[in-house]
Amino acid sequence: MIEIAAAVHPGHPERPAIFAERLALYPRGVLVFANGAPAGYAISHPWMLNRPPTLDILLGELPSRPDTFYVHDIALMPEMRGKRAGRRIMERLLGHAAAEGFATASLVSVIGEGYWRALGFRDASGRLPAGKLDSYGAGARYMILQLDGG
Repeated sequence: MIEIAAAVHPGHPERPAIFAERLALYPRGVLVFANGAPAGYAISHPWMLNRPPTLDILLGELPSRPDTFYVHDIALMPEMRGKRAGRRIMERLLGHAAAEGFATASLVSVIGEGYWRALGFRDASGRLPAGKLDSYGAGARYMILQLDGG
């Protein structure tokens, strides 16, 4: 995953310990995709609504009473793009989140809102304190999807 992250998100590096911790804390939220060789991944986990984790920070533990399913990262190598792989990944993650009883899914977009809006996410950056998304870079947006029809 580290190599894919470096290739896909060079402006948003995270230490290998971040990947290892997310996998250890919530293995059901980590997916790896292959096209002959590893070509993408998704990292997600239960979290707290309106409190996105700072980029490249260890969580320590998952919250005892999470209230959103947080999509930390999806990275696809170029050969996986344009094949609806991202949509299939999100369908799988959101299906899992709904089955686990989460009413929302949330994420921080660093690629622009359009892709996520097409999947039903809405910008909720205004709910966050000023500076909360600084670690993600200029233009980052906190986005929420209602899973319960709300």
